[in-house]
Amino acid sequence: MKQIFDNLGQEMSRLTTMRYSTSFSMGIRFLNKDLHKPIYSIYGFVRFADEIVDTFHGFDKENLLSDFKKQTYESIENKISLNPILNSFQWVVNTYQIPLDLIETFLKSMEMDLDKHAYDKSSYEEYILGSAEVVGLMCLKVFVEGDENEYLRLKPLAMKLGSAFQKINFLRDLKDDYHELGRTYFPGIDLNEFNSRIKKEIEDDIAIDFKMGYEGIKQLPKKARFGVYVAYIYYFKLFNKIKSTPTEVILNERVRIANNRKVRILLSSYVRHNLNML
Repeated sequence: MKQIFDNLGQEMSRLTTMRYSTSFSMGIRFLNKDLHKPIYSIYGFVRFADEIVDTFHGFDKENLLSDFKKQTYESIENKISLNPILNSFQWVVNTYQIPLDLIETFLKSMEMDLDKHAYDKSSYEEYILGSAEVVGLMCLKVFVEGDENEYLRLKPLAMKLGSAFQKINFLRDLKDDYHELGRTYFPGIDLNEFNSRIKKEIEDDIAIDFKMGYEGIKQLPKKARFGVYVAYIYYFKLFNKIKSTPTEVILNERVRIANNRKVRILLSSYVRHNLNML
């Protein structure tokens, strides 16, 4: 039965999420159970593409990404792939009618990572759109379960939340992106001159995105709200930790939230949600 193969792909996507991201795994677990498989499947697809450009050093990344892109579109058209992760992803795309332009925009941002090492304002915004905002929109398509009016209404706020998450990732990973991958995402910034004033300007920009993203979470369908809120709270705590971390530390260390702290975040989020304090 093909269902056995489909289940295998969905399980592979779940394992991929759990191995690569404890924070998103934690958030997904607190979505309604019906939403687990599709959101795991989106994350598995996104993670595989990201791994090609970020970690497959010594291999022909351009060819690997091109082949992955080709297989992605073939799987969506044929409604099957022998790559279990892509088979899982095509199921989500076809079931929830995820627009192909979202996928194309995401893959374009991955292509940018192949050869782009410094970003101006325009390319920075293009990268944020592709690497984060459209991923949030893919998830939103699942959350609204076919309600196009709700999708369009919540779309701008979902994009802001994705943007906030990605910009926090950029600050958290400043050292690794620059020293290991040779990338500087924030436009017009020379990391040799990175200081507290520049850091504060970036943080103020993130705070605006965060505020709008939170308004969107409060309006999500109940089945999705708590899981997304857990991810939001994790990133909010990480953001606060980054804000209180000196600039010189940000440049030399990756700021983290300890696992025991993540558990406390989960418990406090659960209490706030049950008391309707979102």
